[in-house]
Amino acid sequence: MKCLVTGGAGFIGSNLVDKLVVDGHQVVVIDNESSSARDDFTWNDKADNYKFDICDYQNTRPLYEGVDFVFHLAAEAHIQPAIENPIRAVMVNSVGTCMVLQCAREAGVKKVMYSSTASAYGGNQSPNIETQPDDCLNPYSVSKVSGEKICKMYTDLFGLRTVIFRYFNVYGERQPLRGQYAPVVGIFLEMAKKNEPLTIVGDGNQRRDFVYVGDIVNANITAALTDVDFDAYGQVYTVGTGTNYSVNQIARMISSNTINVAPRPGEVRYSLANSNKFKTTFGWKPTVKLEDWIGENA
Repeated sequence: MKCLVTGGAGFIGSNLVDKLVVDGHQVVVIDNESSSARDDFTWNDKADNYKFDICDYQNTRPLYEGVDFVFHLAAEAHIQPAIENPIRAVMVNSVGTCMVLQCAREAGVKKVMYSSTASAYGGNQSPNIETQPDDCLNPYSVSKVSGEKICKMYTDLFGLRTVIFRYFNVYGERQPLRGQYAPVVGIFLEMAKKNEPLTIVGDGNQRRDFVYVGDIVNANITAALTDVDFDAYGQVYTVGTGTNYSVNQIARMISSNTINVAPRPGEVRYSLANSNKFKTTFGWKPTVKLEDWIGENA
């Protein structure tokens, strides 16, 4: 198959590109290297790589020709930059998603897989499930949920098959290590390697559902290659493990050298995924446990 991956030089995207290449697919990558969470980007030299903005119709539209599946991961993907510049977040996450979908529609793409976020659930009681109302607490989640609605519209109005993922806390190889909201697993491992104390925000009892990047990659590929009824498209699917860990638990897996700092306002206290809808519809399930991965990488 011929696949196009937006954001394919970033954390999740580069892992997805590598897997698609290994599986023998032809891969086109679009990434403008704009992420504020990293200094380095990972380009697979066996893919066709293009350093373009997803909003650049003139340069990106020809790249969709002959593509079977689009995996749309390009985004302004961090909360603080979105708060500082809401206009950019909306341009990239809302308008950019519309551009990707329109290019895919014009080129006759079979499916578009859209990476959204569990932050759409906001303060809803966990476990989070697709029937809960949206509760967007910042420009990032608003702009990503806007992209979800555009995906649904392209399915309902134009018949373009879209699959919408709400990822929980993704960790694994190439996870970002910069910024206030970088994944805690990677930050803790980096601190431990430098013999620095692990910095625990607040009391450390806040809990998160951590899902391995390889399982996220498999979720995308499974959704692309699995044929389901048309009614299953244009819908949101929660993607997590159904198990959550406290920050204190994660710290104890890595180091006993810790310090506590002031809590951050406005953060959700607990998160937990109910992924039964995705598991039932597409037959996916997570395979990697957080404690096992940390044990191999600490």
